[in-house]
Amino acid sequence: MFEHREAKEGAHGGTMGSPVLRRVPRRSLSVFEHREEEGGSRGKLVSSVTTLAAVPPSWLDELFEWLRIPSVSADPAHAGDVRAAGEWVCGRLRAAGGSAELVDWDGHPLAVGELRASVREGAPTVLLYGHFDVQPPAPLDLWESGPFEPEVRGEWLYARGAADDKGQLYLLLRAAAELAAEGALPVDVRVVCDGEEETGGHSIVDFLRADDRGADACVIFDTGMEARDVPSFNVATRGLVGFRLRVRAGGRDLHSGMYGNAAQNAVHALTQTLAALLPRDGRLPEPLRAGIAPPTDAEREAWRRLPPGGAKLGEAGAIPYDERAADEFYTRTWAEPAVDVNGILGGKPGLRNTTIPAQAEANFSIRLAPGQRPDEIAAAAERLLREAAPPGVELELVLESATPPGLADPEAAAIRLGVEAFERALGRRPLLVRSGGTLPIMPALADNGIPTILTGFALPESNVHSPNERILVDYLERGLAAARELLVTLGRLR
Repeated sequence: MFEHREAKEGAHGGTMGSPVLRRVPRRSLSVFEHREEEGGSRGKLVSSVTTLAAVPPSWLDELFEWLRIPSVSADPAHAGDVRAAGEWVCGRLRAAGGSAELVDWDGHPLAVGELRASVREGAPTVLLYGHFDVQPPAPLDLWESGPFEPEVRGEWLYARGAADDKGQLYLLLRAAAELAAEGALPVDVRVVCDGEEETGGHSIVDFLRADDRGADACVIFDTGMEARDVPSFNVATRGLVGFRLRVRAGGRDLHSGMYGNAAQNAVHALTQTLAALLPRDGRLPEPLRAGIAPPTDAEREAWRRLPPGGAKLGEAGAIPYDERAADEFYTRTWAEPAVDVNGILGGKPGLRNTTIPAQAEANFSIRLAPGQRPDEIAAAAERLLREAAPPGVELELVLESATPPGLADPEAAAIRLGVEAFERALGRRPLLVRSGGTLPIMPALADNGIPTILTGFALPESNVHSPNERILVDYLERGLAAARELLVTLGRLR
């Protein structure tokens, strides 16, 4: 059987600097400063949707301050910066009148805090999650401005973390702080944010496993839209199992002139073995499809209103896998499992030689469709590999990571209220979609019985995980309006 291990990534850091922005004279007041309404009146809850003429400079100043912190979790040299980014979250919650502390959770910082409802006792509890760590900025020479020097150019705000996820998490924090300052926060807000999402995200999962307080709903702004002005709620995420496969096909490397086509070649054996997992006619072998939870009719109807799959592949510069790949793009990337060989090593790559290699290895991953179980699919993959291996070849299979898929009930009250809130705030009803990626917190929240609204304001051209990461400045403004309306509307959960 395989051995279970966790995998880690390496990284490089960046530089710090100052934002570039043309200033507009305006009274500056941080909403993270706690204040009461005149006379102490709490007032009546009304819709919080407002039309803002411009993004206030003080608004961006606060976000810029956070974006300047190079909180690269994959680089140990930035461990202090990751903690500083978490302390920034705690400081803002305390300044808004709440409580917060940076908790060490098995060596990883978690920002944990709360902001109490301002209008009544027995208010519903809403959990806000996001992450304050960021991806490494390398390669630095491809950035048009410093990755940790926030800059507005044209309609975009550029900085590492602008879209993933500091910029989006800030919208939730600010919305809660604004409502609290106005005496109009109708929910008890719990905040739990982690600083290792980009390198695994297991501290938040472990925290939720040990947490017995729960919540009536969770809100996460950490995704995006499939196209401009097409808001969406992600009701499912795929899981992931990652492997390392090593093949031994002999005691030593051999001379191909003396043994070619007579002795087993480890690279040949590796590719033949891996071929047993690959899709045929767009679907993986049936043992790797066990347990799939098919999308609902409402989901499929929403997908038909998205950009065509051929356009998505073309924008990515991708070659379609087969003739049906474009038509089945969303089904394949959201509702079906996928196998990808992520790297192969064997022989003497880069050197001219005529050797028969005795060893070869590969890293491969399987994205799990909603409904599938990591242990079941991992065991099925091992059986297929061993059955396909040439006689006499030794296989060593190591399971390096495993995360289950997440699936939310689109009919849950929190999600239905969220859809209403976004439609009021943005003027367009969000589509119910799925995510082809993996977010460990989603299944953890489902296990705790917490319905989750997973949404966001990044775009395909936001360059997430790439140089020149960016988010539309207008979407910061509109995202704040949506976050405010969402918190107000979730007050109706009880």
